[in-house]
Amino acid sequence: MDIKNLFSSYYLAPIAYYYQLLQNGIIYQDIHEHFVKQTYRNRCYILSPNGVQSLSIPLITVKKQKAIKDVKISYSENWQKIHWKSFEAAYRSSPYFEFYEDHFYPFYQNKKTTFLIDFNEQLEQKIIKLLGLRVTVNKTTEYADYKIVTNDYRTSFSPKKQTLFIFKNYIQVFGDRNEFAPNLSILDLLFNEGTSAINYFNTIEKISKS
Repeated sequence: MDIKNLFSSYYLAPIAYYYQLLQNGIIYQDIHEHFVKQTYRNRCYILSPNGVQSLSIPLITVKKQKAIKDVKISYSENWQKIHWKSFEAAYRSSPYFEFYEDHFYPFYQNKKTTFLIDFNEQLEQKIIKLLGLRVTVNKTTEYADYKIVTNDYRTSFSPKKQTLFIFKNYIQVFGDRNEFAPNLSILDLLFNEGTSAINYFNTIEKISKS
């Protein structure tokens, strides 16, 4: 199987991820790749009153080299309540939180999705619809060797790596006390920019390699 554009599955992925989805239109997600800890696969970053905050989905013990499609979410603690309260603290006063609140609130109530990959996908499809992105996301049927992939983005998005894009400032909640924080979770853009979020992608510039 030849694959042109290959991505990983992320939890409320950063803005750069959705920008890249939009550029490619039809993409594949590798659900057979090994789960990698401390990545966007089970964590997102938002702007809280005290600065950038990381929110992680706790997982049932992940053994070495376990495929992401088999990774299960742990509900030993009420992380859904913690995440939702964090969203409220960060974005309740944003221009569009109340506009989108009912779309996301159900994900953080009594709904208990077993697999991380399914929870990520459900949120991603919701966001794609709200943004009005013309994107088709397919799933791989087996692990995709890099040799058969034209554009491999599986290692392109990482909280530990410098982004390859320049992000124009937009008004963020608590911007009066914090410096502009670029490339946060797509929720930051959605809650602050609302229906104009789709236009923001046109302002993103790729850093040219010298």
